[in-house]
Amino acid sequence: MRRLFIACLSFLFLATTLPAVAATGRVAKVLPHFLDLKGRHTLSPSLYDRDAYQAQLRQHPEQRSGIRYDVLWRAPKSAAGKLTLRAELRGIAQGDLPRQTTVEQQVQPGARSRWTSLTLTGEDYKKFGQVTAWRVTLWDGEQLLGEQRSFLW
Repeated sequence: MRRLFIACLSFLFLATTLPAVAATGRVAKVLPHFLDLKGRHTLSPSLYDRDAYQAQLRQHPEQRSGIRYDVLWRAPKSAAGKLTLRAELRGIAQGDLPRQTTVEQQVQPGARSRWTSLTLTGEDYKKFGQVTAWRVTLWDGEQLLGEQRSFLW
């Protein structure tokens, strides 16, 4: 009887000291790309051509129609089932405070890393102006799972 009591007590002690499994996830990579007037970020599949075209779009703002953030993220299936991928953007100051906007999208967790695009285009992009800093976050409800941000954030 005493051995059974000690075994049960040991089991309860171990069960209470094991850490709870929290939701995990991360934002592994963020690639900001300007979009041209036709919605393209490159003219060919070559990475060299993409970088050259992005340099051209940086130098000629009149050729841009928006900006897209390609985000590589990973999160195993969570209890909620849906996650939110959010890009917070800061622009050139208007008055005392910088302009700010948020682009977000609901995503499904899975076993593998996934790419998701967050886009600011059209009239919203024209009103916002130049992006000076950004932060991309992955949320499970109110819990922050992962984050990547630009140097100026």
